[in-house]
Amino acid sequence: MRVVIDGALVESPADLHQVLAGPLDFGPYYGRNLDALWDRLSRDVERPVEIVWENAEVSRGRMGDEAFEAIASVLVRAAEEDEPNAPDERLTVRFT
Repeated sequence: MRVVIDGALVESPADLHQVLAGPLDFGPYYGRNLDALWDRLSRDVERPVEIVWENAEVSRGRMGDEAFEAIASVLVRAAEEDEPNAPDERLTVRFT
């Protein structure tokens, strides 16, 4: 599965959680915070999945460096944990 985030439409962390929750099927009890994001990405999301955050710098500018980096670090950390896995069992993340 490939999930594309259009950074031109993401102005806040809440926007980002909304964009990911649907396609990755986070369910109705998703907490919409960094801990919940980590839990879903590291345990619940079926692999393979590629997350592509297009226009990431636009999102960074709108939500601020601190919020952007906090979310990006969760995405990157989840991808790094999957690096030893076979390609069809990985979560990957790209920022463009």
